[in-house]
Amino acid sequence: MMRRLVLTLGVALALVGCQHRQPTIYQWESYQPQVYQYFKGESPDAQIAVLEKDLQKINAKGMIPPPGYHAHLGLLYSVTNRPEQMAAEFEAEKLLFPESAAYMDFLLKNTKKAVQ
Repeated sequence: MMRRLVLTLGVALALVGCQHRQPTIYQWESYQPQVYQYFKGESPDAQIAVLEKDLQKINAKGMIPPPGYHAHLGLLYSVTNRPEQMAAEFEAEKLLFPESAAYMDFLLKNTKKAVQ
Protein backbone atom coordinates (compact mmCIF):
# COMPACT_ATOMS: atom_id res chain seq x y z
CA MET A 1 0.00 0.00 0.00
CA MET A 2 2.72 2.47 0.99
CA ARG A 3 4.78 1.48 -2.00
CA ARG A 4 1.86 2.21 -4.35
CA LEU A 5 1.33 5.64 -2.73
CA VAL A 6 5.00 6.54 -3.11
CA LEU A 7 4.99 5.38 -6.73
CA THR A 8 1.81 7.39 -7.49
CA LEU A 9 3.28 10.50 -5.88
CA GLY A 10 6.50 10.02 -7.82
CA VAL A 11 4.66 9.78 -11.12
CA ALA A 12 2.53 12.81 -10.26
CA LEU A 13 5.61 14.87 -9.39
CA ALA A 14 7.33 13.79 -12.58
CA LEU A 15 4.35 14.86 -14.66
CA VAL A 16 4.11 18.21 -12.89
CA GLY A 17 7.83 18.73 -13.34
CA CYS A 18 7.52 18.15 -17.06
CA GLN A 19 4.92 20.85 -17.54
CA HIS A 20 6.08 23.57 -19.87
CA ARG A 21 5.38 27.15 -19.08
CA GLN A 22 3.42 28.87 -21.81
CA PRO A 23 5.48 31.65 -23.40
CA THR A 24 4.05 35.13 -23.14
CA ILE A 25 2.64 36.78 -26.21
CA TYR A 26 4.09 40.19 -25.43
CA GLN A 27 7.34 41.39 -23.96
CA TRP A 28 6.42 43.77 -21.14
CA GLU A 29 9.84 44.88 -19.81
CA SER A 30 9.10 47.81 -17.46
CA TYR A 31 5.96 49.09 -19.19
CA GLN A 32 3.61 48.54 -16.26
CA PRO A 33 5.86 50.24 -13.67
CA GLN A 34 6.28 53.19 -16.04
CA VAL A 35 2.52 53.65 -16.34
CA TYR A 36 2.39 53.67 -12.55
CA GLN A 37 5.24 56.22 -12.45
CA TYR A 38 3.29 58.42 -14.87
CA PHE A 39 0.37 58.55 -12.47
CA LYS A 40 2.73 59.27 -9.60
CA GLY A 41 4.06 62.29 -11.53
CA GLU A 42 7.55 61.09 -12.50
CA SER A 43 9.39 63.07 -15.16
CA PRO A 44 8.04 62.24 -18.63
CA ASP A 45 11.56 62.49 -20.04
CA ALA A 46 12.80 59.86 -17.60
CA GLN A 47 9.90 57.58 -18.52
CA ILE A 48 10.56 58.08 -22.22
CA ALA A 49 14.19 57.08 -21.75
CA VAL A 50 13.20 53.87 -19.96
CA LEU A 51 10.48 52.95 -22.44
CA GLU A 52 12.72 53.62 -25.46
CA LYS A 53 15.47 51.48 -23.96
CA ASP A 54 12.99 48.70 -23.24
CA LEU A 55 11.57 48.96 -26.75
CA GLN A 56 15.05 48.32 -28.15
CA LYS A 57 15.31 45.20 -25.96
CA ILE A 58 11.87 44.03 -27.08
CA ASN A 59 12.74 44.51 -30.75
CA ALA A 60 16.11 42.79 -30.29
CA LYS A 61 14.31 39.72 -28.91
CA GLY A 62 11.99 39.68 -31.92
CA MET A 63 8.99 40.18 -29.64
CA ILE A 64 6.27 42.80 -29.72
CA PRO A 65 5.34 45.25 -26.99
CA PRO A 66 1.99 44.86 -25.25
CA PRO A 67 -1.12 46.79 -26.28
CA GLY A 68 -0.87 50.39 -25.15
CA TYR A 69 2.94 50.54 -25.08
CA HIS A 70 3.28 52.77 -28.14
CA ALA A 71 0.18 54.74 -27.15
CA HIS A 72 1.66 55.49 -23.72
CA LEU A 73 4.97 56.47 -25.28
CA GLY A 74 3.02 58.73 -27.65
CA LEU A 75 1.25 60.28 -24.68
CA LEU A 76 4.61 61.02 -23.06
CA TYR A 77 5.83 62.60 -26.29
CA SER A 78 2.75 64.79 -26.41
CA VAL A 79 3.35 65.93 -22.82
CA THR A 80 6.93 66.88 -23.74
CA ASN A 81 5.75 68.76 -26.86
CA ARG A 82 7.08 66.37 -29.53
CA PRO A 83 4.09 66.01 -31.86
CA GLU A 84 5.97 64.22 -34.67
CA GLN A 85 7.20 61.48 -32.35
CA MET A 86 3.77 61.28 -30.73
CA ALA A 87 2.13 60.73 -34.12
CA ALA A 88 4.70 58.05 -35.01
CA GLU A 89 3.97 56.15 -31.80
CA PHE A 90 0.21 56.37 -32.30
CA GLU A 91 0.65 55.06 -35.86
CA ALA A 92 2.81 52.20 -34.52
CA GLU A 93 0.07 51.35 -32.02
CA LYS A 94 -2.49 51.25 -34.85
CA LEU A 95 -0.23 49.03 -36.94
CA LEU A 96 0.36 46.49 -34.16
CA PHE A 97 -3.18 46.58 -32.78
CA PRO A 98 -5.71 47.48 -35.50
CA GLU A 99 -8.53 47.46 -32.95
CA SER A 100 -7.00 50.65 -31.50
CA ALA A 101 -7.19 52.52 -34.82
CA ALA A 102 -10.39 54.45 -34.05
CA TYR A 103 -9.05 55.71 -30.74
CA MET A 104 -5.59 56.51 -32.12
CA ASP A 105 -7.18 58.41 -35.02
CA PHE A 106 -9.34 60.30 -32.52
CA LEU A 107 -6.27 61.28 -30.51
CA LEU A 108 -4.33 62.29 -33.61
CA LYS A 109 -7.22 64.39 -34.89
CA ASN A 110 -7.66 66.18 -31.56
CA THR A 111 -3.96 66.87 -31.10
CA LYS A 112 -3.74 68.33 -34.60
CA LYS A 113 -6.62 70.66 -33.74
CA ALA A 114 -4.89 71.69 -30.49
CA VAL A 115 -1.62 72.44 -32.31
CA GLN A 116 -3.29 74.64 -34.93
